Amino acid sequence: MSFGQTFKALSDPVRREILTLLKQGKLSAGEIGSHFDMTGATISYHLSILKKADLVYESKYKNYVYYELNTSVVEELMVWLSDLKGGTQE
Repeated sequence: MSFGQTFKALSDPVRREILTLLKQGKLSAGEIGSHFDMTGATISYHLSILKKADLVYESKYKNYVYYELNTSVVEELMVWLSDLKGGTQE
């Protein structure tokens, strides 16, 4: 995982909203797109950035592509941020 790609992916509010949607479980590209007022190509672009950052998994079933949150990358990022902060909060 590249933190640079991860932070780039997280820098956009649309991509953060997509990740929030995927917290509920896997969704097709069309289901994700239905939450936004933008073209399918634009949604595809955002999903490709999230895939490059390993923040989402892609799986295909019949004629549909489904996306799912990759929690291991999120956990790795959280550990790094926690280590960066240092100490314990009481």
